[in-house]
Amino acid sequence: MDFESKVNASTPTDNIEFAQPTTIRKPLELLRDTEALLRRPTVATLSPILPSKLSNKFQATSSFADDYFKELAELDLDTISDFELRPARIFVGLSLVGFGALMILLLLLYLNTLHPKLSTVEQIREYWYQYVWFVSLGVTGMFILGREAMRPMPKQRK
Repeated sequence: MDFESKVNASTPTDNIEFAQPTTIRKPLELLRDTEALLRRPTVATLSPILPSKLSNKFQATSSFADDYFKELAELDLDTISDFELRPARIFVGLSLVGFGALMILLLLLYLNTLHPKLSTVEQIREYWYQYVWFVSLGVTGMFILGREAMRPMPKQRK
């Protein structure tokens, strides 16, 4: 039996070079254009079937979004310093902690009002997935806040 291949692959494959984009678009420009491509047909479809007052507000909001994303696309992400992003990171951390705590509170309220006969252990056994999810959100927020607290502050000039 001859197990060796008879086909000789000595012909080199052609190296095809793909065309490079002529202009490199910034991520915020891509976001603006993608959002507009999704929003404009939706507004055009929904406006005729909405009541006139709501349709006018809907179209005004759409034009406001155009202006906002146009202004946002003009931002240069490379000029934003790490220190300038600190308030946003703190806000995200606080939001996660607050949302996790609020959802645990709502879950406990739901369980105590609609399932009062369940003991605490039975509640956790039945709804452990939700408990873990909401506690994880809070812990994630605490990690973000802790990281911001340990981040060194830049030296301020006198």
